[in-house]
Amino acid sequence: MAFNDEALSRIFDRTDGRCHICGKRLCFQNYGASGRRGAWEVEHSIPRARGGTDHANNLFAACIPCNRAKGKVTTRTARRWNDRTAAPFSRKKKAKIRKSNAVKGGAIGGLLGAVLGGPVGFVVGTLSGAVLGHDKDPERN
Repeated sequence: MAFNDEALSRIFDRTDGRCHICGKRLCFQNYGASGRRGAWEVEHSIPRARGGTDHANNLFAACIPCNRAKGKVTTRTARRWNDRTAAPFSRKKKAKIRKSNAVKGGAIGGLLGAVLGGPVGFVVGTLSGAVLGHDKDPERN
């Protein structure tokens, strides 16, 4: 199946430019360029041989070695080969998680700071908790 640049961009961005099987960083310009660093292909999560479709929710970016090795098995099985359970988050999803972590971290830091250091501790705890929560990597929850 042929894909236009817009469709490829949407597929690539769904996993923030990472192989959805092994998590390796991909290069958008190296689509279909076997042997190039970060080369990738569009992969069907449920293989067409098993009834999968070309619908957007079944299409992901995968490095060429992972896509070829996967063959007719499901993505869930292929991810297990790489000790992974889920596809990488999109950039948009990561930003949302970081914001949520910052709010939670600020709240927890504020409570601890208030208990341990009074009003000044509350302010310091809130700020440090928000910063630490924001920096938490969403891929490693």
